[in-house]
Amino acid sequence: MNLTPTDDAKRLQTPPLQGRGKGWGLSANTIAELHERARHMRNNPTEPEKRLWRSLSNSQLGGWKFRRQQVIGWGIADFVCPAARLIVEVDGDTHGAEADAFRDAALARMGYRTLRVTNHDVMRNVEGVKVAILQALENVDKPHPNPSPEGEGLEKVEAQKLLGISLEGSVG
Repeated sequence: MNLTPTDDAKRLQTPPLQGRGKGWGLSANTIAELHERARHMRNNPTEPEKRLWRSLSNSQLGGWKFRRQQVIGWGIADFVCPAARLIVEVDGDTHGAEADAFRDAALARMGYRTLRVTNHDVMRNVEGVKVAILQALENVDKPHPNPSPEGEGLEKVEAQKLLGISLEGSVG
């Protein structure tokens, strides 16, 4: 029987090998279920999600590319701008503040920022929501135009100072 690596991982209930090391410690079956739920959510969006997606799709908002209903870790984000590592969540009445704070903290540990907007805001003031998203996108940490070679950044210089090592490598 010739199984694909993903099928084999599902059979064995083990984390699959995924691109960029993002198995997140979940089994292949769990990841497959999340992707199926995300597909269902993409095919059956809420009215606020449809309305916002019309403004975000096809890089319409400032040229930024967004994905919708993207699996990240053990959850599904409503809208994700991978380049800015920004997640936009459209929240309805079912969202709890404590659960959202926990999820936002977990996403922050993965390097994402979360912007939460309400269904009401999207339905009543989509232009204001778009302005808020653009402001969050503009506040992205941009890389230095002339990055230093690997391992020679400010962190290495600070570590060398703390350890009493000169920049040439001899002990000071």
